[in-house]
Amino acid sequence: MPKTRQGTASTGARPPRIVAELGRPETPEETAARKAENSRNHRANQTALNLVIALVASLVVVLVIVLVVVRPDPPAREPVDYTGAAAQAQPGVDDALASPALPPGWSANAARLEQGADDVTSWYVGFITPHDQFIAMRQGVDANATWLSAQLENGRPTGTTVIDGVAWQVYDQRDSSDAPGNLAYALSTAVGDSTIVLFGTADDAEFEALATSITADITARGGSDD
Repeated sequence: MPKTRQGTASTGARPPRIVAELGRPETPEETAARKAENSRNHRANQTALNLVIALVASLVVVLVIVLVVVRPDPPAREPVDYTGAAAQAQPGVDDALASPALPPGWSANAARLEQGADDVTSWYVGFITPHDQFIAMRQGVDANATWLSAQLENGRPTGTTVIDGVAWQVYDQRDSSDAPGNLAYALSTAVGDSTIVLFGTADDAEFEALATSITADITARGGSDD
């Protein structure tokens, strides 16, 4: 009769973990304690990882803000050669265009010949003063009262002043509560066939310096009534 091989049926249960230090299987209490410690270690590692991720994210945000907001100052713009621009524009204008010789510290940031909707040709120069203030000069050739009023946004004269023998109308709005901006102070006069308007934020002394240079320049080049 053939022999049958008998073996032990497998129950599927894992054998107890042998603790090397003890040389025996760990008890259920030791198993629970080991798993609890592993869980604590995992949570601690996860917390540390989250802190590192948050720190890196914060540094990225700060870097973006620095790159977007903190930018180096742009290089200063080169002064505009208003004297050269006036020489180029002069052949197309009957009256002498103002091209005043100013002392060091003055510069121009714009210079152009314009044709307005009222058909008045005007020569515009924007000056930066030695005190970093702004004075615009606009010279209207054969301009009329309507043109002058438009340049001053219908401002009314507040007085008169004489600068180097030339009478100027004064438009002083420095104490106005309406925020006049570049029309805080203005001067206007007629020189030759032109009406000259100066307006800006500079003080009286700088306005007078520019006015004196303008009338001297135009008179010297035959642009006056004399």
